[in-house]
Amino acid sequence: MIVEERIYTLHPGQTAFYLATYEAEGMPIQKRILGRMVGYYTTEFGPLNQVIHMWAYESLAERAERRAALFKDQGWLDYLKKVRPCVATQESKLLMPAPFLTVKWQD
Repeated sequence: MIVEERIYTLHPGQTAFYLATYEAEGMPIQKRILGRMVGYYTTEFGPLNQVIHMWAYESLAERAERRAALFKDQGWLDYLKKVRPCVATQESKLLMPAPFLTVKWQD
């Protein structure tokens, strides 16, 4: 299992709009297509105005397939048009399991 961590730094004052729009429009699509949400968080200390979310995949190939399907979904593309102006920067990290980790994701 691999985990992708995505960090979006939002423009000040945009977090509430971003989260409400994501919950109503983006999350149902991502959960249907990407499947394994590990977590979805906001920051309170340290760098502010950040949204961090993590998704689990069995492999890089599965990640590529699911993300390709996501960007073919018209609802997702419509959602992105609404929230992209909120985002100042974006990071993506691929987290590889330590050799002793044996957890399997349950759908």
